[in-house]
Amino acid sequence: MQGCEVSTRLRYRLTLASGMLECLCFAGVVFGFASLMFVLKEDGYFSYLCATVPGTNGTLTITDCSGQDEQFSLVFTIASFLNNFLCLVNGYLFDRFGTLVTRLVAICLYTTGTLLVAFSSAVVKVANLFAAHRSTVITLYNGAFDSSAAVFFLIKVLHEQGVSLRSSFLVLSSCSIIHLLRTLLLMPRTHIPYPLPQYYTYGLDCGQANTYNVEQLERMRNGGMTDSQETSGKDVSQAPVEGTDAQDSKPVESFRSCVLSWFFMWHMMWLSIMQLRHYLFIGTLNPMLNRLADNDPNLVSQYTNAFAMTQLCGVLCAPWNGLIMDRHKEKPLAPGETEQEVDLRSSSLSLFLTSLQCLLFSVCASVPFLPLQYLTFILQVLNRSFLYGGNAAFISMAFPACHFGKLYGLVMSVSAVISLLQYPCFALVKRALGGDPFFMDIALTLVTLLAFIHPVYVYIYCKKLAHHRKDNTQTEVTNGFIMAEAKL
Repeated sequence: MQGCEVSTRLRYRLTLASGMLECLCFAGVVFGFASLMFVLKEDGYFSYLCATVPGTNGTLTITDCSGQDEQFSLVFTIASFLNNFLCLVNGYLFDRFGTLVTRLVAICLYTTGTLLVAFSSAVVKVANLFAAHRSTVITLYNGAFDSSAAVFFLIKVLHEQGVSLRSSFLVLSSCSIIHLLRTLLLMPRTHIPYPLPQYYTYGLDCGQANTYNVEQLERMRNGGMTDSQETSGKDVSQAPVEGTDAQDSKPVESFRSCVLSWFFMWHMMWLSIMQLRHYLFIGTLNPMLNRLADNDPNLVSQYTNAFAMTQLCGVLCAPWNGLIMDRHKEKPLAPGETEQEVDLRSSSLSLFLTSLQCLLFSVCASVPFLPLQYLTFILQVLNRSFLYGGNAAFISMAFPACHFGKLYGLVMSVSAVISLLQYPCFALVKRALGGDPFFMDIALTLVTLLAFIHPVYVYIYCKKLAHHRKDNTQTEVTNGFIMAEAKL
């Protein structure tokens, strides 16, 4: 059993490392669209929408490519919408069929997408393997997801060195073999349970180590037997699962009740508002830089590269959010206090800091001063790394694990529908505001203030729980004192 335990720990670490590589290189490349857009413009995509118009003095002519920019904005709007909206389908597949089926579908879609571009010219469950640092792992993966935006920056650099867009995307397509091997060797067929059973393993069999999934674990908590016990007659109920207590036997909330809760409603608004702000910024970055740089291609390229380089820092920033959420993990619980209450109390600070970052980012993005955009880039990548990591971590701690996939998919799909507003916002700036987004930026900054409702609500909720627990403790002490006097 000693050798099996060592092998299991090694497998956990390989799963974590390979998942980081996967997120870092492939998962969130759509957020590097500003770099790809620069390359697509050079290759002449939608160039037929550019028009030559007379200059102000009647002799010089200028090229108006606002139609081309609008078309690229539409492309990014559709891509970012599908990236989030399909999380609903992905969440259902994950909860219904497990990891293997979901990843195989995703690999097919990814390969098809990269091949289409080439020829045109769940990640978070791994955190259950590391219970004491669960939120940190979730945010680390989401940080790697953000940093993968730099892949398009690499494509831009290679394109400037003479590597064609087709060759770059063919290489990305061939990398699908990595995802397939990881799916078969380093991921479970169904789900990774939480809390994790002793010697839990997956992939290739390792002796008689535990391999039950979430559904089997729930039956064990409720006094039932796993499928293997029912067939073999083995009794593993004598070895209790770590982290299981009396509260685990309570009925699990229904999916409907989770969706209709204030927690979910405010969280959905929190994510949707900030995501819209980020998407509009990324989708309009290239025309914004062109306007502030007076259409100097070298200066635009310089700032585009700077933006892409800051995206690499997402994987470094995201774990800070996880450390904030996990800061109470090793501390003993107070009398009557639950682990969920501790997690929610930690998350309120994370949610507030994320909202504050978005406000500062939006203010900087609203100022039409080109050198200030360096600070805007830093705040943007910091806030986005906190945003998506905090989103997944909050859902995992506030709601039952059996609904995680569906809830995560639903909140991402609803926020995707809200993000579709970026295109009419872009059209409004182009037509009604004469290409100057200042008033639109101010309006979005004011809307960002609504994101503070969520952390305030969670904080008040935790305060009420603590007050209620304190009252119950005092009542129990008083009752005990009265009973002791009665016996005397």
